[in-house]
Amino acid sequence: MMPQKIEISSKTIVFTVFFLLSLVLLWQIKDLIFSLFIAFIIAGALKPPVDYLEKKRLPRLLVSVLIYFLFLFIIFNLFSLVIPPLVQEMSYFFKNFPTIVRNIPQVSSYIDLNLITQNVPNLANDLVGFVKGVFSNAIFITSTLFFGFYLLIDKNFIEEILKNFFEDAEAKKISHMVSQGQKRAGTWFWGEVILMTAVGFLTYIGLTIIGMKYAVALAVLAGLLEIVPTLGPIISAIPAALIGFSHSYILGLSNIALYFVAQQLENNLIVPIVMKKIVGVHPVITLMALIIGGKLAGVLGVLLAVPTTIFIETLLIESQKLQKK
Repeated sequence: MMPQKIEISSKTIVFTVFFLLSLVLLWQIKDLIFSLFIAFIIAGALKPPVDYLEKKRLPRLLVSVLIYFLFLFIIFNLFSLVIPPLVQEMSYFFKNFPTIVRNIPQVSSYIDLNLITQNVPNLANDLVGFVKGVFSNAIFITSTLFFGFYLLIDKNFIEEILKNFFEDAEAKKISHMVSQGQKRAGTWFWGEVILMTAVGFLTYIGLTIIGMKYAVALAVLAGLLEIVPTLGPIISAIPAALIGFSHSYILGLSNIALYFVAQQLENNLIVPIVMKKIVGVHPVITLMALIIGGKLAGVLGVLLAVPTTIFIETLLIESQKLQKK
């Protein structure tokens, strides 16, 4: 049998080189892509009320400005209420962490307490620096908010851009697919807000009832980590258990029981009601997306892993629907 001869045309080589260079370019501007995607999600979350008020014959620009600035007002006020006590309580926690560990014999025997004493108190300053660093990234935040506002005002922006590269009919199809993905990502956003608020509030009530210190910080941590499916609730329970066992076995076991009950309520009541119909992504796919997102883009990749998966899944589903028509 004669061996088959494989020929690679110059056109294939040029396409491959162009494709690889495009990937390199996209990686170089990944911050811009993240900013655009976050803005895309925000615009999708705020689009339904804007569209509703526009149908009532109110100017889209006016209602977009009102709703967008109301959204920003609520977000910034929530951060101003949460961040100061969170930073203060987490600073106290880090400073007292060596004492906490020392009071847990099962843990302290495996940890170098001198190393902790020397380094852990500095984590308080590092935490404050991290928070300041997040909010001092003015370019990223400003550009994201600007992109989100513009996408909210101009509802046909994506379609107009696509018309520069595709025929009108094809551009409308692709725009419809993107709009459906944006709608689902926006719904995920509000579902996450409701879920995080509910979990944080319930955790705070439970921690206050059992008399835990750092209740605000631990509750906020539990709420924030809800954005990381599967792993978030487990990670948020660890510091609470350590603090509890540092005082007494009863308080430590009470914390474990509290987080177990909260997780059961979340999995069997809150998530099915709030998120099941919104996300609809298999847990294995979710975990894979989190790992890939973390490897590619760190913390931001983890946070955007689920909405990215939802968006890609929606594009695939909508493309199949259009092909069947």
